[in-house]
Amino acid sequence: QVQLVESGGGLVQGGGSLRLSCAASGRTFSRYAMGWFRQAPGKEREFVAAITWSFGNTYYADAVKGRFTVSRDNARNTGFLEMNSLSPEDTALYYCAALIRVGPPPLVSFWGQGTQVTVSS
Repeated sequence: QVQLVESGGGLVQGGGSLRLSCAASGRTFSRYAMGWFRQAPGKEREFVAAITWSFGNTYYADAVKGRFTVSRDNARNTGFLEMNSLSPEDTALYYCAALIRVGPPPLVSFWGQGTQVTVSS
């Protein structure tokens, strides 16, 4: 079974930047794409970004396009989400996931544990 371990969350000021990491262990990640999702208090979980493992094609939600960048290191089975120009509206629990299909809609095989991102005003 694939296990995803996230790190890099924390507290940042508005306008600041943060980089999240998602390390996959247990087996190769080549059969999946890596997706990123977030869930704010009182809101539904929403898609943020994704990257395919073979070709590195990237996909972004309109709310983060131009501010967030998704990347991956195939040799280390690790994905990254770089977040810039952060605002309080970006405050949420962020989850990485192994995707069988990017979509629409994305099809999730396995979730990471989540990491908290808090942006102060």
